[in-house]
Amino acid sequence: MKITKVISHVLKCDMPQELGYSQQFYTRRTAHIVEVQTDEGVTGWGECFGPGNVARANKAIVESVIQPMILGADPMDRDVIWHNVYNLLRDHGQKGMPLQSLSGVDIALWDIAGKVAGLPIHKLIGGAHRTRVKAYGYGMMLKRESLEDHLARFKDEAAKIRDMGFVATKMKLGLGPKQDVKLAQAVRAGVGGDFKFMADANHCYTTSDAFYVGRALDELDAYWFEEPVAPEDHDGYRELRAGLNVNISGGEAEFNRWGWRAILENRGLDIAQPEVCALGGISEYLRVLALCHAHFTPVINHVWGSAIAVATNLQLLAAMPALPGGLNPWEPLLEFDTTENIFRDNLLTEPMAIQQQVKASAGFVAVPNGPGLGVEPDIDFLNKYSVN
Repeated sequence: MKITKVISHVLKCDMPQELGYSQQFYTRRTAHIVEVQTDEGVTGWGECFGPGNVARANKAIVESVIQPMILGADPMDRDVIWHNVYNLLRDHGQKGMPLQSLSGVDIALWDIAGKVAGLPIHKLIGGAHRTRVKAYGYGMMLKRESLEDHLARFKDEAAKIRDMGFVATKMKLGLGPKQDVKLAQAVRAGVGGDFKFMADANHCYTTSDAFYVGRALDELDAYWFEEPVAPEDHDGYRELRAGLNVNISGGEAEFNRWGWRAILENRGLDIAQPEVCALGGISEYLRVLALCHAHFTPVINHVWGSAIAVATNLQLLAAMPALPGGLNPWEPLLEFDTTENIFRDNLLTEPMAIQQQVKASAGFVAVPNGPGLGVEPDIDFLNKYSVN
């Protein structure tokens, strides 16, 4: 079997309303789907992390840089392909867009391997530690509105996400430290005292401001405080973890095993959040997962993107060993964006219907059991929204 073509499908659509987080507002949703074709008619699908014009740039890397490197290669040699591509790109970027682009290609190669074997990816990894995964729903995005409107909306939306059946919810921060504390208080009031909630800053604080917000999150019994400071600020993460009770989480902006080795050895994370569509794909994710567990750091994958990203993460969460093990071990969660996303809900020939599953199954989502990723995109849908 040989690789004959690699195609990037960059999808774009207008959103029904503008949404934001601590770094920007946006009105369009994008997704970057990678298709790897072979001479035996087996096609693999993957996804690259990176929105907007980043997706357009990654498309050029996938098709014009990586594709020539792997044409004619056996797609079953995915680890050989990974290292060949990484070594050739190392001088031009060990992180960022080259790794995001390689991620989509690598995921597609794993999808091909599963289809050839007639097995889901979690079986190729070593089996399912669980056949379904609990999901948490996040929303409560920022808008161009008053603090009072934010507070009322966050309180109501948090309660709605709880009532959808999700086992926890996550809010955005980013209006400013004092305002953000009020937002967190509104979310706690919305979900009640016993329901888990998390707060995501998208690295908008200095360490001192993060301590201010983090102490309030301690009092509110938040489950975790996500990306409180810049991903490069390893000292800040370590200081926050030592000085706060709330779990410090992060890592979505880190790449490959070498970057992860540095943040794990720094001991600045209570919870690691690798992004498989960015850090180097499934091949590299498995190495990062092993590093996290070697440091006894629990993993809750960062999930953002289309149905391909969700299916990929369900396969990985199924295959993730419990940490540290026992009758009642710590278990991972599936992150689920509750805002409208047609590239997740309408992309597949057979939708996964995550929200319906959550409502009907007390917060659980089933792991796809078909070969490879266990899902197939609708080609007509891809063509309709492609901006290639």
